[in-house]
Amino acid sequence: MTDHYLNPLLFEAAVRAAILEDIGRAGDLTTQACIPPGMKAVAVLAPRKPGFICGLSVAETAFRILDPNVKFEYLAKDGDEITTPRTAVARITGDARALLTAERTALNFVSHLSGVATMTSKLVAVTKHTKAKVICTRKTTPNLRALEKYAIRCGGGMNHRFGLDDAVLIKDNHIAVCGGIRQALQTTKAYVGHMVKIEIEVDNLEQLKEVIAEGADIVLFDNMSPTDMAKGVEMIAGRMKTEASGGISLESAREVAECGVDMLSSGALTHSAPILDIGLDIEIG
Repeated sequence: MTDHYLNPLLFEAAVRAAILEDIGRAGDLTTQACIPPGMKAVAVLAPRKPGFICGLSVAETAFRILDPNVKFEYLAKDGDEITTPRTAVARITGDARALLTAERTALNFVSHLSGVATMTSKLVAVTKHTKAKVICTRKTTPNLRALEKYAIRCGGGMNHRFGLDDAVLIKDNHIAVCGGIRQALQTTKAYVGHMVKIEIEVDNLEQLKEVIAEGADIVLFDNMSPTDMAKGVEMIAGRMKTEASGGISLESAREVAECGVDMLSSGALTHSAPILDIGLDIEIG
């Protein structure tokens, strides 16, 4: 699998804020009471169930914020599939107080991101016999979008637009306010530059006919039946990319992908993915 990388500048602030939220005004009372200053400890991160790993560098950042001299040894890399429970994916050596205080923050991030990657991998697996790519949406946790979209890639998926500023997606409410599909497309083309892709949402085949007549880069089939989506792909005949969206799940993805669409987008990948349970275990002796 391709090596994955996310610039730390995209998540350092979020990790620092999470640690500050946890330690509050007085710090980690339990650790400060129990653990003598200067004590060293060694711990490992290990998933309790099989899944895809994501967020190890985020976990490292959590420990390093509290102990700049921590040694973080990568025993796996983001995007790796762990098939055997309790396989160690990282070993951390450093100040015992720092390890225990940062533990929950580090685990919250890596468990959530690994859960997103794992759920994505399952959707990719059931559609791999088709040309359809599994992509995410903007239905992300506030301030964690870069991390969650990174997790999508670690699970074998691809990213949709990152925000409102990097592509045009004309949705039903835009169309309603503009007064119709043709008006929305015409005014949009007059506004954006040649480097900006234009995608437009349709609910039925009649709307699709209007889009084909006016032209766009991508058409989004919103909550349309597999039968209508297959007809839509045939009508477009390769002139535009096609995306299926709305209620895409592990159970429905195969049938939707087999309609011939280029992409399947699923908000559930980021807003409803269960965590991959990952623990931190202190090595004794």
